[in-house]
Amino acid sequence: MKTINGSAWTYGANIDTDALSPIGSYQGTNDLAAGAVHCMRDIDPNFAKQVKQGDVFVATDNLGIGSSRETAPLFLKTLGIRAVVAKSFARIFYRNCFNIGLPALVCPEAAEINMGDALVVDPQSGEIVNETQGKTYHCQPIPDHLMAIVDAGGLMPHLQKKLAKTG
Repeated sequence: MKTINGSAWTYGANIDTDALSPIGSYQGTNDLAAGAVHCMRDIDPNFAKQVKQGDVFVATDNLGIGSSRETAPLFLKTLGIRAVVAKSFARIFYRNCFNIGLPALVCPEAAEINMGDALVVDPQSGEIVNETQGKTYHCQPIPDHLMAIVDAGGLMPHLQKKLAKTG
């Protein structure tokens, strides 16, 4: 996977799946774009309107706590987020990120990143360069088996690729 260059969208602790995928935003439709416009509406009404392709979602502790709804990382990806960074993640949200091909990096210094900072994220090495602050953060490297899923575009494409090789 190539490096990701984008602006940081930073939030604090305990951003739950209700904030990322509010009730009513995902029911009765398979239209991810229609649901994604509601992402973070109760915390930051401008997020879905202003996020750009390649941007990075940053939080501190417990990103993705709450229910296991897969639409939470799907809405972020649909809006253009190309990586999520947090000091810690809820286990199911973390795995759902990889299942949809969205790299999630555990970064102990995530709280040092400010809203709008220009970031260069290398998911392979786990290095984040904050061009705005002139700092480099060293995250836990993403394990090879999860990077293979991200590189394939998610779990289903990864499995289809593996099954095609077996014949």
